[in-house]
Amino acid sequence: MRTATLGPAQRAESLAAMAEHELDLLVVGGGVVGAGTALDAVTRGLSTGLVEARDWASGTSSRSSKLIHGGLRYLEMLDFALVREALKERGLLLGRLAPHLVKPVPFLYPLQYQGWERLYAGLGVALYDAMSMARHGRGLATHRHLSRRHALRVAPALKREALVGALQYYDAQMDDARFVATLVRTAAAYGAKTANRARVTGFLREGERVVGARVQDVEAGGEYEIRAKQIVNATGVWTDDTQALVGERGQFHVRASKGIHLVVPKDRIHSSTGLILRTEKSVLFVIPWGRHWIIGTTDTDWDLDKAHPAASSADIDYLLEHVNSVLAVPLTRDDVEGVYAGLRPLLAGESDATSKLSREHTVAHPVPGLVVVAGGKYTTYRVMAKDAVDEAVHGLDMRVAECVTEDVPLIGAEGYRALWNARARIAARSGLHVVRVEHLLNRYGAMAEEVLDLIGADASLGEPLQAADDYLRAEVVYAASHEGARHLDDVLTRRTRISIETFDRGTRSAREAAELMAPVLGWDKDHIEREIEHYEKRVQAERESQRQPDDLTADAARLGAPDIVPL
Repeated sequence: MRTATLGPAQRAESLAAMAEHELDLLVVGGGVVGAGTALDAVTRGLSTGLVEARDWASGTSSRSSKLIHGGLRYLEMLDFALVREALKERGLLLGRLAPHLVKPVPFLYPLQYQGWERLYAGLGVALYDAMSMARHGRGLATHRHLSRRHALRVAPALKREALVGALQYYDAQMDDARFVATLVRTAAAYGAKTANRARVTGFLREGERVVGARVQDVEAGGEYEIRAKQIVNATGVWTDDTQALVGERGQFHVRASKGIHLVVPKDRIHSSTGLILRTEKSVLFVIPWGRHWIIGTTDTDWDLDKAHPAASSADIDYLLEHVNSVLAVPLTRDDVEGVYAGLRPLLAGESDATSKLSREHTVAHPVPGLVVVAGGKYTTYRVMAKDAVDEAVHGLDMRVAECVTEDVPLIGAEGYRALWNARARIAARSGLHVVRVEHLLNRYGAMAEEVLDLIGADASLGEPLQAADDYLRAEVVYAASHEGARHLDDVLTRRTRISIETFDRGTRSAREAAELMAPVLGWDKDHIEREIEHYEKRVQAERESQRQPDDLTADAARLGAPDIVPL
């Protein structure tokens, strides 16, 4: 079973190693596509580096709807190729690549009209199931038709007059930021050199060819020149900014579309299934999420700060209004535990033909030595990564193996099912309740044994965090020692989801978490206080932005809190 540790020592060693020897491939951008590209390249035998200016998945890849899905609504647009591709990837992730991280989730689609709608929607969902089975076996239960009475038994929260019947079907979900951290660790386990908080400030040129990048260590200071035969720009909504460092006009542009989500406690919506609702613009999901629901999303243009997109009061009202249109007991602002906003990178070409690519992905080689990959959706990250590496390989003067990532499980997948079957025995051995063991297995897979080792060495780490008791103290330590967390924000926002799963937005857990991280990262008391102060200011700024009427004022309020590590 392969493993890798993304601790402070590994990060320093990786930066030094990348600067010492020319790489075959350097990937810029530590979201799901960049991490997937690094894994694809290193498992083809290429010497590979991966750098990220902030934290792993700190942009789009931690702020999605957390679904692995074929995109049922794309069938209505007759985009069969995109749906077919995504359903294949969903099957691979559920069955082989990440069964510990990707789980089935049911959705109920309420029908509002007798007769024609059941036939129309039923045919669509039947085709969705058929395409899924054709691409990768059964995997998930097939859809079923429900009467209104049956639908209300499954989802009592719905107003009786909001539906005449329903369809129920299955898709899948994951914790997006945790998935990316696992991808990065998997790439590192196969030999990739990886460093977060390492920002590309420019590219190295030899004539017209890009031959490397200047990388600033924003944590420890200093700048490295990292040479590579090929570089892949996988920076999502920052694609145009990264391209500008080359001084070349891009073949396409990426525009940002903002989507926001609300998190509410499980008891606020009485239902045993998720919901999918039509809106005038798109669809709205109500997604089961542990002891919570995630409600989203919106789809609006965004041309303000990319690092910290802000949710306005109008965004929150939009989601509450639409979900309340079908709920018997409406939600209010007081029910909202967490709010998060993310940006989708959509392709915007200079002609009608290229603009139609906006919901798909594209790969380009704008100058020798530099490949750009952009667009796409989370579910198809592996295909995007394959296409990017295939393009980069054209510029390598060597024979390179074909992509093998269809058969490379992420770390934690191997042995997961056997450990799941033995969870009662693991609970007895570790002294933890079996529910805690299940929680660890569904977050770390077979790597849960490493978390249990920490508890074995220090029993106090087996206790839950006082103000966020879904998580064990050991998970905070493990995030810093094994998963590349460098700051309190990394742990409370991405390695765990405490920042959106508690009404205090994680502020009551900040001190306990910072004190657990301190020995691993070498923090003194002053550093602990700085981390706590920064986190509290961030939460305060987010709350203030969510009271503002529009994007402009929300953005200004959010920017009131500076980054812990300024770029």
